[in-house]
Amino acid sequence: MTTERECDQLLVERVRDGEKQAFGLLVAKYQRRLMRLLSRIVHDPTEAEDVVQETFIKAYRALRHFRGDSAFYTWLYRIGINTAKNHLATQGRRTPTSTDTDAEQAEGFNDGAHLRDINTPESMLASKQIAQTVNAAMDALPVDLRTAIALREIEGLSYEEISDIMACPIGTVRSRIFRAREVIAEKLRPLLDMPVDKRW
Repeated sequence: MTTERECDQLLVERVRDGEKQAFGLLVAKYQRRLMRLLSRIVHDPTEAEDVVQETFIKAYRALRHFRGDSAFYTWLYRIGINTAKNHLATQGRRTPTSTDTDAEQAEGFNDGAHLRDINTPESMLASKQIAQTVNAAMDALPVDLRTAIALREIEGLSYEEISDIMACPIGTVRSRIFRAREVIAEKLRPLLDMPVDKRW
């Protein structure tokens, strides 16, 4: 049984051996996931598509430098995040930086459960409003927090993988995710505390 990481590594080796179609398979595999992630950083869908395309071009050109120390998608996401940040900088839009919270607080943060457990019968009635609130809260986060929470909650990556992608210590990843969950939970609290008939 071949793992996803091993499959990607085989495709990378095929590309290095001159088989350009193998890179097309990697693009097909990761394009939607990369678009979902980068559109959280670059809000304009057309610009996000351009950033995704630029990411794949950069990855293709840099493939000979990929050593396989991390998974291919980790390497690709790192290129994508840096490309998105550079894109915002060249457009004259500052990428807000986060302030890190004590990582130990992140371990004990429990309100994040609201992000995952919103399928009670009561809250299902307002799921569209909740989703809009979560998306708006995520979009308003500084780019480092937004990226960390998207990689964790949307992509389902581990803290170790996020640390590798964002090139920062795990403690920083934990505190960024903690801060992001805290902000989102704060925005959700009025909705979750409100009686159902008052949500409409």
